[in-house]
Amino acid sequence: MGKLTIKTDPKVETVFASYPDFVRDKMQYLRELVIETAEETEGINVLEETLKWGEPSFVTKNGSTLRMDWKEKTPDQYVMYFQCTSRLVDTFRVVFNHKFQYEGKRTIVFELNQKIPELELKECIKASLIYHKVKEQITLGI
Repeated sequence: MGKLTIKTDPKVETVFASYPDFVRDKMQYLRELVIETAEETEGINVLEETLKWGEPSFVTKNGSTLRMDWKEKTPDQYVMYFQCTSRLVDTFRVVFNHKFQYEGKRTIVFELNQKIPELELKECIKASLIYHKVKEQITLGI
């Protein structure tokens, strides 16, 4: 793998700092998984960390935007959003079945007390980060 350049909008740090204490580490963990997955994925040289709709988001040259957030209206959950027009979440349902809780065609939902299946989630993240290279494959390279 090549050296990964991470371009972070300073406003992203502000959003992470604004999360309540009980969820900040969990959100930071998701963030670290995205960065780690990008570092481990061939062909990703730049990861842009920005805000979309006020939520921490990750963008790569050949990927589909990946967002994450925690909302006050569902305080016991935090989520990872995928492009709803992609085949990502539908494919995750087929490949990983009940490993995750899904919402519609765009969301993986995590409960605060849940142990996250890290290897499987990293596969989901990778598929999103390289989506335009793998979208013609039946299971998106997973």
